[in-house]
Amino acid sequence: MSFTENTGPLAGIRVVEMGQLIAGPFCGQLLGDMGAEVIKVEPPGQGDPMRVWGRGDYPLWWEVVARNKKAVSADLRQPEGQTLAKKLIATADILIENFRPGTLEKWGMAPEALHAMNPGLIIVRVSGYGQTGPYSERAGFGGIGEAMGGWRAIVGDPDRPPSRMGVSIGDSLAATYGCMGALAALRHRDQTGEGQVVDSSLYESVLQVMESLVPEYSASGYVRERSGSFLPGIAPSNVYPTSDGEYLIGANQDTVFGRLCAAMGRPELAKDPRYVDHVSRGRHQAELDALIGDWTRTLTIAELEALMIRHGVPAGKLYRPQDMLDDPHFQAREAIIDMPHPRWGTVKMQNVFPKLSKTPGSVRRAAPATIGQDNAQVYRDALGLSEAQIADLAARGVI
Repeated sequence: MSFTENTGPLAGIRVVEMGQLIAGPFCGQLLGDMGAEVIKVEPPGQGDPMRVWGRGDYPLWWEVVARNKKAVSADLRQPEGQTLAKKLIATADILIENFRPGTLEKWGMAPEALHAMNPGLIIVRVSGYGQTGPYSERAGFGGIGEAMGGWRAIVGDPDRPPSRMGVSIGDSLAATYGCMGALAALRHRDQTGEGQVVDSSLYESVLQVMESLVPEYSASGYVRERSGSFLPGIAPSNVYPTSDGEYLIGANQDTVFGRLCAAMGRPELAKDPRYVDHVSRGRHQAELDALIGDWTRTLTIAELEALMIRHGVPAGKLYRPQDMLDDPHFQAREAIIDMPHPRWGTVKMQNVFPKLSKTPGSVRRAAPATIGQDNAQVYRDALGLSEAQIADLAARGVI
């Protein structure tokens, strides 16, 4: 099922996506959203576990991560399945895989072999620890990467075990960096004709967003710890109570703090020696948060938000899905779309992002409903197989 014409910047780029679960498929989603033709290879009869992942009454995660993709099946543990995959890869611009390092090599698909038949191929390899190093062959999931990259140790309340985010951030970061690497490699290929390998590990992707955690320790021995809902020394920036819920305020800059004080009817606080500048507010963070909380709990969320907008203080509600669906800004920017779906009529989901002014990406196809849904079309058009050949491969369990 198609919905819009492909006008994305990656139109004409063919991606073969192998692997499963989150990191590899999300990388494929990002490239597909920007217009690439993504052909997802799944094991016959089994498919990607993402097909049944999700919460609520229906497993809807697949509808997001597999949108804009075609689905073919091939048993990569059989020589004939490997041969099919190689022929498909020979037609591709980008290959995405997130198997344990060494798996492609075991199947006769080492980068050197793939580049011998397709010199311009860009191979995105997503793994727990990278393709090299003493840990490279270990099994790795996103949560392990978050732990090794430094994320898990500093998330949560200090008197409780480390928390996790409610989303698979390690996998998503590795996929995003893999996509970024693929785009950079496409630029290099445009100039030289050469393909290359993009090595995106879970733990290093997390490490990239850890700000100054390592330099702080290296220079002064400072070790960041869990601090709950605030960052030590960054004040005021926290979630505060109201009479009907919670509200986030970020006024941790001198002039902005002055505007918050005016909104509170306490302009003198901006000149109080305890709160006059960034360092002083950081030293008195707990008492400042308590002071602000005593004020916010006398107001409703709507009243507090009106004050924050009027005084130009960065602040906002903690959005739930219904808030997003009702919000006029989400609607004006089409941040959430209604995607036509053959089973549910429409499925609401996040739109393509980022937004490009000249060549915007789009959602053009619903996620493949069945394993091997596009076998006939892809194997016929891309590889030139006949209907009889395709039927024979299916009968023998190769596809």
